Amino acid sequence: SRIPESTCQLVHQLNKNPVEGFSAGLIDDDDIYKWEVVIIGPQDTLFEGGFFKAYLTFPYDYPLRPPKMKFITEIWHPNVAKNGEVCISILHEPGEDKFGYEKPEERWLPIHTVETIMISVISMLADPNSDSPANVDAAKEWREDPNGEFKRKVARCVRKSQEMAFD
Repeated sequence: SRIPESTCQLVHQLNKNPVEGFSAGLIDDDDIYKWEVVIIGPQDTLFEGGFFKAYLTFPYDYPLRPPKMKFITEIWHPNVAKNGEVCISILHEPGEDKFGYEKPEERWLPIHTVETIMISVISMLADPNSDSPANVDAAKEWREDPNGEFKRKVARCVRKSQEMAFD
């Protein structure tokens, strides 16, 4: 099966428009659908100084459907499930939200790129959405005591990410 032109353009987009705060590349040069990204914890957030590694897996019908993103580095965040899966609107299947929480324009649209996804994830780290959490425990801590247990757990993840960054 031939790799679609739209998928081949993924790599070129990033080379033309590098975004501050992350790096990305193919995990294996023979598989354009699986990427490794490293997000640098945004300045002036609890995640500052962290190096959070994640995999971005594109469906074969990209850009009609969104990729999936999963952190490999441990991260404590309301919008990241305990197994590392990132849960934000931009990565949700296109169309109507059966729960009525998200507007269709907040969900996946074929105009999104690796760049817009990464900007959304970096923004999510800086400003968690605890209204529809993927990690209920992290959301509860974030809402009730962001500078207590939540901050301690994030700081531990940042330290671990720094130790693992050079493995």
